[in-house]
Amino acid sequence: MTKKQPASKAAEASKSPEPRAPDLAPQQVAECFHRFHAREPEPKGELDHVNAFTLLVAVALSAQATDKGVNKATATLFQVADTPEKMLALGEEGLIEHIKTIGLYRNKAKNVLALSQKLIDEWDGATPSSRAALESLPGVGRKTANVVLNMWFGQPTMAVDTHVFRVSNRTGIAPGKDVVAVERKLEDVIPAEFAHHAHHWLILHGRYLCKARKPECWRCLIADLCGFPNKTPSNQTA
Repeated sequence: MTKKQPASKAAEASKSPEPRAPDLAPQQVAECFHRFHAREPEPKGELDHVNAFTLLVAVALSAQATDKGVNKATATLFQVADTPEKMLALGEEGLIEHIKTIGLYRNKAKNVLALSQKLIDEWDGATPSSRAALESLPGVGRKTANVVLNMWFGQPTMAVDTHVFRVSNRTGIAPGKDVVAVERKLEDVIPAEFAHHAHHWLILHGRYLCKARKPECWRCLIADLCGFPNKTPSNQTA
């Protein structure tokens, strides 16, 4: 019997009862991203990395873990293993010593070593720049591939995690029943000039403002555009 793998956070989010607001009009979506851009023109991902390979590993490790927790573990890991060859040289137990504070670390260690071997065997140790190639790697799903394509290769991909899924549905920017539907809708509605940074704006907005519990609607820069019916009043704390 095949052991059931833990669902990703994004997949779990797609099953959540988060209310879907009515679709915002195209001009409203554009205005949302104008405001995000005005506040932070160059948003950055919060996972530490030094090259494409370490970004790939960091994102793979971040499944069901916080960026802060991953960064703490990879601070020492990437000092000694910033290439597939060096990662393999660590071996499973050596890698576990660095990442044992991260959830599901044993399975993640196996995947990181397996993807490192595949990168060496099939791409001479380089990190490929296509979604299909990235998704063929052990432990790499669509969201991880999209993050790498966006952050390292500059492609306007939409990586839909729990925050992006929630914000897209709650606000009406891109309502969808699952993560793929939200991704497709975001690609359709976001103006091209904002596509490169769009998923970072949405992630950061969901992480620090439009939180799952008690969103801080009173200080949200798109509150007047947002279709969320249960906005948190300003006299409550997050």
